[in-house]
Amino acid sequence: MLEPHAMQLSRPGRFAVALPPPGVPPQETPPPHLLRDELRLPELTQIDVVRHFTRLSQLNWSIDTHMYPLGSCTMKLNPKVNDAVASLPGFTNAHPLQPASEAQGALAVMHGLQAMLAEICGLAGASVAPMAGAQGELAGILVIKAYLESRGEERTRVLVPDSAHGTNPATASMAGFDVVAVQSRPDGDMDLDALRDALEQHGHAVAALMITLPSTLGLFDRNIVRIAEMVHAHGALMYGDGANLNAMLGQVRPGDLGFDVMHINLHKTFSTPHGGGGPGAGPIAVTDALLPFLPAPHVVREGAFALIDPPHSIGRLGAFHGNFGVLARAYAYIRALGAGGLRAISEAAVLNANYVQERLRGAYDLAHDRRCMHEVLFSGARQKAQGARTLDIAKRMIDYGYHPPTIYFPLVVDEALMIEPTESETKETLDAFCDAMLKIAEEAATSPELLREAPHNAPLRRLDEATAARKPVLRWDRDSR
Repeated sequence: MLEPHAMQLSRPGRFAVALPPPGVPPQETPPPHLLRDELRLPELTQIDVVRHFTRLSQLNWSIDTHMYPLGSCTMKLNPKVNDAVASLPGFTNAHPLQPASEAQGALAVMHGLQAMLAEICGLAGASVAPMAGAQGELAGILVIKAYLESRGEERTRVLVPDSAHGTNPATASMAGFDVVAVQSRPDGDMDLDALRDALEQHGHAVAALMITLPSTLGLFDRNIVRIAEMVHAHGALMYGDGANLNAMLGQVRPGDLGFDVMHINLHKTFSTPHGGGGPGAGPIAVTDALLPFLPAPHVVREGAFALIDPPHSIGRLGAFHGNFGVLARAYAYIRALGAGGLRAISEAAVLNANYVQERLRGAYDLAHDRRCMHEVLFSGARQKAQGARTLDIAKRMIDYGYHPPTIYFPLVVDEALMIEPTESETKETLDAFCDAMLKIAEEAATSPELLREAPHNAPLRRLDEATAARKPVLRWDRDSR
């Protein structure tokens, strides 16, 4: 049943709080042309208000109540202690315009996080200024551009695999580069012949290769060291999209593989909850040669902690010093886990994804039949032939109490169904999820109409999502309910 709107619960004369008489003289009413007769406000008791918003909150999907098998987004456990750290008065009451001498604690956190991220990535240094993964991508590409320009090199093209995150080509284009796609092989790895052809065709016009490792296909490219050697041989740089870093923590450092710069999604790998547009943070880590070009401000320790502009900085990405609450949460998360804990994250994330792969192997087609990393990519092509599309599978999952995973992405896989269990989930949770997926596969084969009409138990049935996105209804209207 759809939750009633507050206006529908309203009754004339009811109120939630009785205010005492004002202690100041009455003021004149605003001029008539500023008054609104048509503005209707709900009249509710206090308990009605509390129950209304509590019921609304229970309609939300939450990692605290449900599994989030959302591929490429890592909706993982977010320890509440991290929120407590980020909420310390010394942090929340700080003002970005305070002198550095009065914000030494906050600067110490930023400086420490810079060092830890650089060590995790195997690179020389890091900046915590970028305030989102996409902004981190832009910062990394702009650092590469500034570095090449400082050497007098006019390179205008960026290579991007065909399985890349959509932000990769968008970022390169926004930075002023032309994008050249490089195809993947049927096994999911980059086609080295295609890469060689692209490098030879575009030669010294190539500035960088942007690649996600593990890839959006959930696979570790087995030729990554060779790829880096080929790119560097042409004088270009390796850019790493660190969205899937949780699969490599403590196992291998991207810098040791040949990456020159990468961004890190703190709101994915390092536990800050995300979704609905934020919050986020996208620090970048770089080689020694790129350090002078990092965005401003950068935290250094010169006796005390201080904010500086690197000598050839690409400039500021925002008004102040990054999304500090996210930085504090990531700092607390890394310090609490330590090196051994970070390694355990990647081990559990990869194990969980491969467990799901094995349990669902016979029911859904595998996009690539090989060991996956942190996420497993299926195809719903078999179910589509039976009369139920991947979208129908996702909608049916709602009836079983699971948030749908990422679907129809990456685009290179037909009817893609991407599942990421994360390291947070227990075997019992994974088994229950897999049991539901197996049941849905059985329903697709015997009663596909059941999936096409799903969800059956949600407060709202299937929505026209395209119209909802293009023509949203943002205010309640009694006549249109």
